[in-house]
Amino acid sequence: MTNNGVDAVAGGLGEVRVPYATEAAACGPEHVVEPVAYDAILLAGFGGPEGQDDVIPFLRNVTRGRGIPDERLEEVAHHYRHFGGVSPINDQNRALKAALEDELARRDIALPVIWGNRNWDPYMADAVTEAADRGFSKLIAVATSAYSSFSSCRQYREDFARTLDETGLGDRIQIDKVRQFFDHPGFVAPFEEGVRDALTDLLGRGIAREQIRVMFSTHSIPTDDAVRSGPRDRDFGEGGAYAAQHLAVAGFVMEQVGEPDVPWSLVYQSRSGPPTQPWLEPDINDAIEEAAGEGAKAVVIVPLGFVSDHMEVLWDLDTEAMETAEEHGMVALRTPTPGVDPAYVTGLVDLVLERVNGTPVAERPSVTELGPWFDVCRPGCCENVRAGFKPAAAGIAP
Repeated sequence: MTNNGVDAVAGGLGEVRVPYATEAAACGPEHVVEPVAYDAILLAGFGGPEGQDDVIPFLRNVTRGRGIPDERLEEVAHHYRHFGGVSPINDQNRALKAALEDELARRDIALPVIWGNRNWDPYMADAVTEAADRGFSKLIAVATSAYSSFSSCRQYREDFARTLDETGLGDRIQIDKVRQFFDHPGFVAPFEEGVRDALTDLLGRGIAREQIRVMFSTHSIPTDDAVRSGPRDRDFGEGGAYAAQHLAVAGFVMEQVGEPDVPWSLVYQSRSGPPTQPWLEPDINDAIEEAAGEGAKAVVIVPLGFVSDHMEVLWDLDTEAMETAEEHGMVALRTPTPGVDPAYVTGLVDLVLERVNGTPVAERPSVTELGPWFDVCRPGCCENVRAGFKPAAAGIAP
């Protein structure tokens, strides 16, 4: 990758300035190789309800600006109602925060971790206000999402900018963000181990390799959003950078597992749009049904798009997909998400240190040819088709 995009913008519009960024990132290099003395880590989460009374207010937050009435929100609330109105995601982020703090302490790195959510308490505004109250001015953000798309990257960056503007802290707080870590070995290693263990289990039961399907599952998104994922000056093929990143990581995992005779595919889940709007396919349930029709006897479900076992994993995979497999007489195993796996936690700290130390690109680990991904998002990256571009931190406008 080169800095040609930045040079072109700078040449045509004057000096590029990335809003709310540290000086090292403010002129928009693809990779920041200047050390930065950050004050704290901002752990940025999605958030989730923690009781039945929280469910509708939480869903209002998630769908803010779309004008969806509570009656329709209640129709989609049954996943949370099924689990007592409690999403596991907040507890998982509490555990991740503690694990990061332990790893930082073990390595004698004096960086506190401040946690803020996009959609529920503790909110992002709480986090940046805490940072300001503690005298911090330079934050390095770690979002709990590994891939490139509006909802998994740019929306976090827009929330950083919106929060700094609404709190009036934009002149006191700077926020950079670690690169998307879909192909960092610390994130990928738990999936390798999970697939290897699942295949060993199924083969040990006497199920033939050609009768097993490995399905790497991720959250479906509208196809219009998918094709706009990633920078605008690169062609990632159908599905944009979002699909390309998942396919690259899934292929790597299968190469490492070393079972070339076991078929695998990328599938999608958790669709929530109207039937008239195209979303990425195939749905995992349709894929399981098709595999059964081909004579498959077992499926390994790999939640490749998720960093922890939150609601989409518990409901869409552990409930619905498992029921589909059972209905078709198939054995189904679901592999773990990274959660607080030591390799994952260590990898997240390593990503922070890339920016603290200004690590050269050649020394940054990645397991696919797509990486290491950008430190500073490129112009027009991951546009929201419905709402267009809004101000966003950690990237070049728009």
